[in-house]
Amino acid sequence: MDGLNQAEGLWAQAVARLRPEIGDENADLWLKPVEILSLDGGVLMLKVPNKFFSDGIKERYQKRLTALFRDISGLDIGLDFRVEKDLSRVLPSSDPVPQASAQSDFALSDLNPRYTFENFVIGESNRLARATAESIGKSPGTQYNPYVIYGGVGLGKTHLMHAIGNALRRQHPKARVLYTTSEQFANDFISALQNNAIDNFRAKYRSLDCLLIDDIQFMIGKERSEQEFFHTFNALFDSRKQIIVSSDRSPKEMTPLEQRLVSRLEWGFVADIKPPDLETRIAILRKKGELEQFSVPDDVILFIASSVKTNVRALEGALIRLKAFQSMTGAPLSVDEAREILKDTLVNDDASPIRAETIQRVVAMKYSVEIKDLKGHQRTALIAMPRQVAMYLCCVMTEMSSTDVGRAFGGKDHSTVLHARKKIEKKIEEDPFFMELINKLKSDIRAAER
Repeated sequence: MDGLNQAEGLWAQAVARLRPEIGDENADLWLKPVEILSLDGGVLMLKVPNKFFSDGIKERYQKRLTALFRDISGLDIGLDFRVEKDLSRVLPSSDPVPQASAQSDFALSDLNPRYTFENFVIGESNRLARATAESIGKSPGTQYNPYVIYGGVGLGKTHLMHAIGNALRRQHPKARVLYTTSEQFANDFISALQNNAIDNFRAKYRSLDCLLIDDIQFMIGKERSEQEFFHTFNALFDSRKQIIVSSDRSPKEMTPLEQRLVSRLEWGFVADIKPPDLETRIAILRKKGELEQFSVPDDVILFIASSVKTNVRALEGALIRLKAFQSMTGAPLSVDEAREILKDTLVNDDASPIRAETIQRVVAMKYSVEIKDLKGHQRTALIAMPRQVAMYLCCVMTEMSSTDVGRAFGGKDHSTVLHARKKIEKKIEEDPFFMELINKLKSDIRAAER
């Protein structure tokens, strides 16, 4: 038996043993497209269609495969990968990509025509994300593919995604461009399964020229939808079609469960959007006033921009509220009137910045524990719960990253902080009394900072 035959035989035996453990669907998805190249120097060289496959095999099956190689051959054999595109081997033969959908299936109403690059205000907080998005709008599927935009709520991620889609459609009127959310993608997939329309689903998503998926983090835990997204991602990527997703957090701050999904995207281009500085907030308000044909005095604009510091959506919402008031009264706006009209919406943003020390002090007092215990390493229930509550409140009430929060709690790892946040969020969803406790703590913390 020559070297190549030996390598192919070893691989076939290992896959045959692994298949019952992982199921036919996973074996066909991840292992069937692999081609054996050689076995040399204790390393089995595999040819895969793209980095999507090499990452997936390394993450899911490499450890088990090397153990099987040892059982079969008695030797320690490693794996290496060569990425060479071969589209005929990408998908299992039982899972074809149907004929592309017509342009008429993608109505212009899918994209908000008001969200354009011209209406997006550039500042230091979003300059890189905006420049990359505009480049993609001109030349999709090239150097910035896939493209991941991340940042907090209301900072302009969705605006940028729609702007890319609108730019593409202006330059390429027949381009199949689809904006959707991860939740809608999952719902479409479930509906297709229930109605025996999976071919139509795949025709719609896999034959796009550009797929924009908002809030990709909500795909996590939806196992079959997540796997279908992998198929879709692979089909589009190999066809050099543009993939754009948004997330509410940095890929580095994803939990291990989420990392399985985001690792497919992380080797593309990642850009963040931060809260805007004062000058950018003023520019945003002026631009919004122009679009709404609403003349706002400069001192009122400065008041709003100084009061709302973290959220573009809240900035624009404040302006719309003032416009509605003025349209009813017809009177010119003053700062005092604006303060009165917006007092309910500005109370949180206008408060002093929340400090981790204040959160720790209020939580320690509530649970009758010492602050040093919150920063320590005891894992008893009496300490663990208040520590997780305090970490959660630091995550949602300050602009600290998970790494910064961990550092404030005695050098905890950022994954510990993310685990605490998710645990508290789950408890809030399940227990209304606990939610009321958290709301009371937030109120006490804000009061302590005044």
